[in-house]
Amino acid sequence: MNELRMMMKFIVDGFMSPGAMAMWAILLVGFGILGMIIERAYYLYFKCGTNSGNFMAGISKYLKSGDYEKAIKFASSEKTPLAKGVTAILQNRGKGGKAVQKAVDEVFLTEAPKITRNIAFLPTLANLATLLGLMGTIYGLMIAFDAIANVPAAQRAQALATGISVAMSTTLWGLLVAIPTLLCHGIIAGKSDKVVEELDEKTSKLINLVEE
Repeated sequence: MNELRMMMKFIVDGFMSPGAMAMWAILLVGFGILGMIIERAYYLYFKCGTNSGNFMAGISKYLKSGDYEKAIKFASSEKTPLAKGVTAILQNRGKGGKAVQKAVDEVFLTEAPKITRNIAFLPTLANLATLLGLMGTIYGLMIAFDAIANVPAAQRAQALATGISVAMSTTLWGLLVAIPTLLCHGIIAGKSDKVVEELDEKTSKLINLVEE
């Protein structure tokens, strides 16, 4: 706990140091990252549905009874990518395999970019936060070296300490933004891959079922 308090004090002091510009730039990048992660998490975990098994079980129940109209109505009531793919298949059944596949491909072309949108930017922003921290580090070292070379002996220790503080605080702040970003990117990218794979797998199985 003491280490955490010391770390937070070190970061807060960094915002009032000569390296404050780098600290604020990293904070701005961090806010952008946070907004992007919240938006992607909401879309992937809520808008894309959390239980595709129950959805497909409902579709299967209507198909087994031959009630395609209820199946279409049920699928249309959902707004997930999978539901849109299923709706496209059911609405184009009986028109031939090519027509059904074309309808599903159109859903993929529309939904896949929505599923993967902005995810690739997260590692870039994490690297940007790290590089901004490195820029602050270099600036802090410049202050330290200038203190050794040009500052009077009576003020040298304070100037040297200020330079080292700038170097370390900006590095720490950049890493504290970058590391969680990379972790969140791995989680979100894995979820988006799962949504796309699930859409591909379940629509392919449904195509085979309705075209039998």
